[in-house]
Amino acid sequence: MQSSAQLKELLHSINRKSYPAYKSLRGAYQFDRYILSIDHVQGDPFASPSHISVKLSHRDTGFPGEYYKDSLTRITLGDFLNRQFEQQVNHYTFRAKGSGKSGLISVSHCGQEVLARTACKITEKGITARFFIGFPANGRTINSPELEKILFDFLPVCVHKAFFYRNLDASRLKEAIELAEDQEYIRQELAKRSLAAFVNDGAILPRESGISSRPMKNSVPFVSPENLRISMDLPHRGTITGMGIPCGITLIVGGGYHGKSTLLNALELGIYNHISGDGREYVITDSSAQKLRSEDGRFIKDVDISLFINDLPNKKDTLCFSTEDASGSTSQAAGIVESMEAGSKVFLLDEDTSATNFMVRDSFMQRVICREKEPITPFLERARDLYEKAGISTILVAGSSGAFFHIADTVIQMDNYHPVDITAVTRKLCQEYPLSDVETPAFCLPESHRVMTRAKAAPSRHSRPGQPERLKTKVHGKDGFSIGKTEVDLRYVEQLIDSEQTASLALLLKYACEHLIDGKRTLPEIVTYLDSQLKKQGLDFFSEGSYIPCGYAMPRIQEIYSCFNRYRRP
Repeated sequence: MQSSAQLKELLHSINRKSYPAYKSLRGAYQFDRYILSIDHVQGDPFASPSHISVKLSHRDTGFPGEYYKDSLTRITLGDFLNRQFEQQVNHYTFRAKGSGKSGLISVSHCGQEVLARTACKITEKGITARFFIGFPANGRTINSPELEKILFDFLPVCVHKAFFYRNLDASRLKEAIELAEDQEYIRQELAKRSLAAFVNDGAILPRESGISSRPMKNSVPFVSPENLRISMDLPHRGTITGMGIPCGITLIVGGGYHGKSTLLNALELGIYNHISGDGREYVITDSSAQKLRSEDGRFIKDVDISLFINDLPNKKDTLCFSTEDASGSTSQAAGIVESMEAGSKVFLLDEDTSATNFMVRDSFMQRVICREKEPITPFLERARDLYEKAGISTILVAGSSGAFFHIADTVIQMDNYHPVDITAVTRKLCQEYPLSDVETPAFCLPESHRVMTRAKAAPSRHSRPGQPERLKTKVHGKDGFSIGKTEVDLRYVEQLIDSEQTASLALLLKYACEHLIDGKRTLPEIVTYLDSQLKKQGLDFFSEGSYIPCGYAMPRIQEIYSCFNRYRRP
């Protein structure tokens, strides 16, 4: 390791040289109470910025040991520090001048949810912060005095203000750690109390706008119906009350624009911890919950959808169903079966984004089109068995068909954003309007042995005989990525909330294609292996060399399955 003084000498020696001379800076340098590492240097000032990391020891930073004692507190501390670092960095980005990305200082941007990110990793020994810097140049000529300004004037201020306990608001950090521990307590209580979800009294569910995840100002606070109100004694906040949604089949109904989908959206994002002030801090859903919808045109490979679809007119095998261009009903059937394979114990559905013919067939339609002529067994006829025989609860938003009332254990009406328990009322009405008797095919859990294959790519001019083929990935925001020449569309994987999660999925699929997919391993075997490695190593698993760059966030196993299932392959 070299000293910061040696780095300064190097900077002086390469000033006004051609841009590639910046590569001589790679290495680690000792600064005041932290180590600065230049891990990767960009090729030119217009390329992706250089990868930088800073390492600090807990002895120097002074954080209390209880703030990094386990995975939960480490992730929370990392998220808190990354937010502080971003605030500091924003004061200095582009204050050093030059061409292209010269002077850029970039840190992962955190939303309302708390995620494990490569941007700030906490271990038992210390803190590693990762970020990007655009090395300054005039044209393609090095301007090292401007980089010296960044590394020796701007960055030390940011690091000391963001990563040293004595310089932070200790009360806010304590609040963040305690909030995370309270949220984890509620998650554990869900399982103990046979609950699928919990929404606290006073929660602010509406968001600021369709493109903002911040809470809406002056919105109606959530108040639980008395019949569903429960209390929990949290370790730090004390007693809170709210609506406990029991396991089973829950129906959310109400007029248009009264808050049905808003409640469902809060529940689908309740799989994540939220920051203080979000309004949904104590909206907690079973961590395996999966939002499902129809996806016209999606790819399906070797999925047993016979639980819902049989006897297709074209004689296509639904025990091992594949298609390049799924219909709404086949895509939703496949999504449910794939979610079962991923271990989900709660399904979240909105009638508006579901295939109507997949969800329900009314009595008139059943009389017109007899069972023998209809290949679809609707979800209405399977939801009860999914709960009683597979232990999978359903939370469903319905607005058009009354048939769902007959299978519901709990019915919640949203009335101007106020929830009302109308279960007893609807049960009486169901007796007055009974469903016609139908003979439902026997329930049988799906079975499949899906061997993972990969799309064949054209040989690269960089390929070497005997070496595994190297694939390139390109992330298109949150909604998908390309791997080689194949596009993976994740637009309808609605619980993906950050492009850094999508970037992680791209790397996981790339790793699987290069090292695991061999025509023998099944898809569950591959995903289970990757998930186990993530649990053991965290996001370090993505390391392809001596460093891990900024820009990746942890996905759930459900999203890993969703990604791999949408990878188009032979």
